[in-house]
Amino acid sequence: MSSAYLLLSHGSRDRRPEIAMQQLARLVCHKLPKNSEHLVGIAALEMSSQPLHEQIQQFAKSAFGDRNRSQNVNHLKIVPLFLLPGVHVMTDIPAEVALAQQATGEDIIIELQPYLGSHPNLDKLLAKQIATIKAEAWILLAHGSRRPGSQETVEAIAARLGAVTAYWAGPPSLESRVKELVTAGYPEIAILPYFLFAGGITDAIATSIEALKLQFSAVNFQLAQPLGASAELAELIWDLTDK
Repeated sequence: MSSAYLLLSHGSRDRRPEIAMQQLARLVCHKLPKNSEHLVGIAALEMSSQPLHEQIQQFAKSAFGDRNRSQNVNHLKIVPLFLLPGVHVMTDIPAEVALAQQATGEDIIIELQPYLGSHPNLDKLLAKQIATIKAEAWILLAHGSRRPGSQETVEAIAARLGAVTAYWAGPPSLESRVKELVTAGYPEIAILPYFLFAGGITDAIATSIEALKLQFSAVNFQLAQPLGASAELAELIWDLTDK
């Protein structure tokens, strides 16, 4: 039996997330025997020239080829690098995986692994970022989702980190949270973007914080970095593959 691993991201028109995904794939490769580069790949749910199920089929073909087709079952493990259990994680991705499984046949088993945001040790990575910045109040800023209940995981993480939440694509907004903290008398506010990589949204967050600095000139604002490609993140991803 052989296994291959496909790391799945949302996709972006910005090149930076794709470059970071390639870096992560190389880091995950370090968990495998030598000469296994072709067994770890990346795919995107959106902003790709192919729909996801076709990307999965193509990767399966390149990873397994015709090896052991009649003798063995190959496993393709797909790890969604998403932080919230939103519509993409709960509906869109499983539907695409089902299409890919139907097309590839029974000699390749496609297994959808838990999404990244469900890993219990993700808090530790976030806590490391918080430890590098001195601030009296923290805002954990996530994208948000229209799926009911999807924000509960973010709220729980924020509570464990001693932070309050805000959402880029829904209430409470970053500005409203900042106003609450300023009214409560906090002179130092730090924002931790609950995003995988730098990209268009993190650029927009930085721009909005510059505007907040003008609005609240007596407050010291700091912006932490998103998670980014790291050996620690690769370790969490490897953990999710149910080795």
